[in-house]
Amino acid sequence: MQTHSPLQTIQHPLFAKHKLEVKIKRDDLIHPIISGNKWRKLKYNLSFAQEQGFKGALSFGGSYSNHIHALAFACYQQQLPCRGIIRGENQYAANCTLSQAKNWGMELTFVDRQTYRLRHDEAYLQELQALYPDYFIIPEGGSNELALPGVGEVITELNEQTDFDTLMTPVGSGGTLAGLIAADNNQHQLLGVAVLKQQDYLIQEVNRLLGSSAEQQHNWQILNTFHRGGYARFCEQDCQRILAFNRHTGITFEPVYSGKMLLALLDLIEQEYFPPGHKIVLLHTGGLQGLGGLAERGLIEHKDWPVPSFEGNI
Repeated sequence: MQTHSPLQTIQHPLFAKHKLEVKIKRDDLIHPIISGNKWRKLKYNLSFAQEQGFKGALSFGGSYSNHIHALAFACYQQQLPCRGIIRGENQYAANCTLSQAKNWGMELTFVDRQTYRLRHDEAYLQELQALYPDYFIIPEGGSNELALPGVGEVITELNEQTDFDTLMTPVGSGGTLAGLIAADNNQHQLLGVAVLKQQDYLIQEVNRLLGSSAEQQHNWQILNTFHRGGYARFCEQDCQRILAFNRHTGITFEPVYSGKMLLALLDLIEQEYFPPGHKIVLLHTGGLQGLGGLAERGLIEHKDWPVPSFEGNI
């Protein structure tokens, strides 16, 4: 496991035109499977579970969930039984994400959408805990208070690696942004790019995770207008812009998380959002395993994207 992810400078004509310095924190290179924010959020969750004497871990996700995929392998590595509560039907068990999770030992329980909506409900969680008393329950996406110090290590690493003005990250469940805010102490501008349609939900979630310290943190913002139509939604033009940037830089951005952050950056630069001389860091939060699911569903062309293979990783 690579503990410090590398920082890479990105050269692009648009950046040069607007006199901006852009770098990318390559959390996608932390590990070939448990990459990006998934490992950072799971790190202290799993150590806490074992310290407290739990015999396994349980969490929630969709049928192509990056979090479920990473949790399955992390638990496999640590010889910790795990169970996934999956939104969907049994037929999804054969897809590229869940078949790998099963190969790594995860037990899958499929629930309908109505039941899945209860994943934050205290009574439902108590029922699950009674059903699986030896399992530590981790929220969807791994986003809880235990996730924050792991994500916060990004700030520690960046402060050793470079000077910067703004850090940008995609936001799905809010845990990554909350961890960055908690560790930054108002030193930099933190911009979260929401990848799903929402009003105040993500802001409320970030504040909930920050707890009493939320009132002292004023350096962050969630940009709500770059979701490209909603979670896992994007158009052909979006894909072509991302692919062109991928080819230019040699870095793979996928269209669900990191790609939406990238497109937001390009749009903001064209709108002259950043002043000349501004130093920007992008946080690549991984999630490249999701390319397999997008290709499997025909949402992207397999030939255009380096869909990772995890065969042999067991």
